Amino acid sequence: TQLGRVESTVTGLGGRRSAGEDIQLKADFVSTNGCSLGLETEDMSSSLIFGGVEGGGTHSTTMIYNGKGEKLAEVGGPSTNLYQIGIPETNKRISDMVAEGLKQAGLPENTTLEGLGLSLSGCEREETNSALTANMVEAHPTLSRHYDVCSDTVGTLNTATDSGGIVLIAGTGSNALLVNPDGSVHRCGGWGHYLGDEGGAWWIAHKACKVYFDHVDNLNNAPADINTVQELIFTHFNIQDRFGILTHCYDNFSKAEFASLSKKIAEAALTGDALCIWLFREGGRMLGKHIRALANNVSKELKEAEGGLNIVCVGSVWKSWELLKQGFLDGIKDDRGQPSISELTMVKLSVGMATGATYLGAKAAGKSIPRNFQDNVEKFFHYKS
Repeated sequence: TQLGRVESTVTGLGGRRSAGEDIQLKADFVSTNGCSLGLETEDMSSSLIFGGVEGGGTHSTTMIYNGKGEKLAEVGGPSTNLYQIGIPETNKRISDMVAEGLKQAGLPENTTLEGLGLSLSGCEREETNSALTANMVEAHPTLSRHYDVCSDTVGTLNTATDSGGIVLIAGTGSNALLVNPDGSVHRCGGWGHYLGDEGGAWWIAHKACKVYFDHVDNLNNAPADINTVQELIFTHFNIQDRFGILTHCYDNFSKAEFASLSKKIAEAALTGDALCIWLFREGGRMLGKHIRALANNVSKELKEAEGGLNIVCVGSVWKSWELLKQGFLDGIKDDRGQPSISELTMVKLSVGMATGATYLGAKAAGKSIPRNFQDNVEKFFHYKS
């Protein structure tokens, strides 16, 4: 599988023109060293301004950088998942965040970015990314001269490294992306809560509800006492009986609200509740299975690198690593009980993923922002069989 990415160049900024006149779209495939290939090497003036957007299903972050690699502003915002809110609203929210970032940076409100990287949840397909870019150019023609649109996993990896590895997202949902040094791309997950999201916060919360309901219905016995989980569910959704949850599942469903139950489950697990501990162990096991699913496609170069396979872990669920760890190590094992990856190092970003999106925005403009990947990550776990 290869993951499409859209780079575009906007021409004739200023007047409102059709997307076809304003934009030249180039379909591209993600490359682990794409940030440094074919770019201008002369010193860049700080007057060049770049931006990057990390867009999630719950919240988003926008960063503004100058050409010297100095961060000028960072602003937060709401969801920018195009499947949740549509392309026009996604682009309006991005434009509003950029405007707020320019204001925070003390720059004129009519400043046009040289390049803007959009690393957004849901931007997995070339066709969708092209449509988003075309709408951006038409609706917000002076926002940026160049764009790079890609998934949040691509932006994450470009924040952490230019030599490849795996991004494993466990936030509201889950997703795994492998990029080899030769540019080949493989993925597992990222299909949303109807078809995937295993190990993510929504999955853990839903699993808790399902185990509880099945136990009370005498359909399947829970692996441990359900009393604490029942209390957490009733309190979180402010319901008096099991029927009360139906409106939260169907009439007024909010994935983010549902997923936030997992935080309370984690807190109960830390106090020793057996069922909550089991739920997070199961979450870890499912995340480990993402690595197992990709293991056969990992290049020899990545496996033999210092520290083994590099896995960049993103999302709030990783804050509960100690609860996930045993299940994760079980999940990476094959059918014979042997680890599918003999050595791995897990890191988390110490800077926002919008940083990598900004690197991609600069690349789309034919520029390169100075960066030090070692400063962008923090190692938290190493495993060797």
